[in-house]
Amino acid sequence: MRGDLVRKLTARAAATGLAVLAFLVLALTGATGWGLALAVAALAAAGWERRVRAAADSTAEAVLLAAGILVGYARRLDAGFDPALAVTALVLLGLVLLVGPLRQAGNLETRAANLPVRSWTPLVAARLGDVLLGLLAGTALAAALTLPAVVPLVAALLVGGAAGAVALNLALRRFRPPAGGGAVTRALRRHQPEFLLHFSAPPGSEYQVTMWLPYLERIGRPFLVMVREPEFLAPIAAATTAPVVYCPTLKSMDEALVPSLKVAFYVNHGAKNSHCIRFSQLTHIQIHHGDSDKAPSANPVSAVFDRIFVAGPAAVDRYARAGVEIPAEKFVVVGRPQVESIEVRPTPATGLPNPIVLYTPTWTGHHADANYCSLPVGETIVRGLLARGATVILRAHPYTSQNPASARQLARLEELLAADHARTGRQHVWGAAASRGLSLVDCVNRSDALVSDVSGVISDYLYSAKPYAVTDMGGDGDRFVERFPLAGAGYVLHRDAGNLDEVLGRLLDTDPAAAARWTTRARYLGDFPAEAYAEAFLAAARRELEPGERNAAPAPRAAESVAHEGSPLSPTA
Repeated sequence: MRGDLVRKLTARAAATGLAVLAFLVLALTGATGWGLALAVAALAAAGWERRVRAAADSTAEAVLLAAGILVGYARRLDAGFDPALAVTALVLLGLVLLVGPLRQAGNLETRAANLPVRSWTPLVAARLGDVLLGLLAGTALAAALTLPAVVPLVAALLVGGAAGAVALNLALRRFRPPAGGGAVTRALRRHQPEFLLHFSAPPGSEYQVTMWLPYLERIGRPFLVMVREPEFLAPIAAATTAPVVYCPTLKSMDEALVPSLKVAFYVNHGAKNSHCIRFSQLTHIQIHHGDSDKAPSANPVSAVFDRIFVAGPAAVDRYARAGVEIPAEKFVVVGRPQVESIEVRPTPATGLPNPIVLYTPTWTGHHADANYCSLPVGETIVRGLLARGATVILRAHPYTSQNPASARQLARLEELLAADHARTGRQHVWGAAASRGLSLVDCVNRSDALVSDVSGVISDYLYSAKPYAVTDMGGDGDRFVERFPLAGAGYVLHRDAGNLDEVLGRLLDTDPAAAARWTTRARYLGDFPAEAYAEAFLAAARRELEPGERNAAPAPRAAESVAHEGSPLSPTA
């Protein structure tokens, strides 16, 4: 999270600082060329800030830059008062003032993908800020080339006309909403979805949904994905043929939750889940985005759901161990369907001369008590693996870059692997090749053993029956296996990695925990036949769609119920 803060502050400082500097140079000096160059640089910085901070307000910077560029333009033309420049100034001022409100209004509109609906207005509204930056850059270029003032005027009028059309359309949609819902609602009624997946999370979390999409599709019933943040619409829509609908408001949810819906699935404990849970005629099912012994995996907020689909009996025990009282009938053991393609090694393969080891350091977590990240000792771990002749697959958590220290530590590990590859030719895998070029299943199937932090990766790896080591980064010592029972079927690496040689010997040479892993595997991942492993989830999901006809529109729960259930929800888990 600190990494995000640093990037945002840097972008803000660059955009503001360059805008002020450009204005001062253009307004107070005769260095028009340098001033226009600084203005273009400021516009580029503002564009970067919009990428880093999607809701960045650059009104003040845009006003400064527009004023400075027009002053420089007038000086370059050297023709006294120019009516075209004056009108251009007025149009630019109007655009600067309109862009923010139009973007906000557009973000309150329902949008959809994979439906025969074209909502051009919100899309144009979202891009107007970029268009304005481009218009200002074009005006600066016209000034530098001393083009007639009518050139930027025509461009400004065209953009202004588009902005006016967007504003008019948004106003009509707001004050004269179509009867029976908008185009998205009508398309969803035709689609007749029977269930939905509701999703809200921080940026970069779409993997929580994409891991489930193939299995939701295999249920064989029409469904939709409802996202609550606009940045998820495009990437999730690209991963499925099912409709994906962005619902920014409770009203938009009311319109998207059509009468055919029976079940709502959730993959985390996001705070906005309460907005959907209020619809009491839906069956609400938590399916999580992984199974692990992490504290968030026993979140007491799970109690608000009608069903909790868990991978194995160990998950039920985890809630009890954490003191979270949930009726037993809410739990349904369905396995972890994502592991069905993992190849199982029925007998231990020890003493391999050149083993392939998967190392998956997790991130630092939202809170200190959920920081299981081993990157502070990652260099020791990787050096130990290289010393044993191992080929390393380094696959870090997607959130690693959010912490500058973790990002630096990860970069150091990648440098070590690159240097060893150059020296020995071993085919290590890291970076994008490991995170995007290979799926987690690919990494598991390629490897002979795993070194991991406390995370859901261990549960998935357990399905392969291959050995794994778990880092005790909290320094729990003898209590570590008590807190994280999954580590009992693996080998525990101390916080300082002082027992690394001993752990690697057991992991790669003797593997004394091989027999224990089979018992642990059934407890954590369910005892289902390998040839039809995913059927447990599919059958359970289909059962939830069968009971009772639900022809009436979903009815929101009482407001006091929503407030009570929603109040303790964390951002994600």
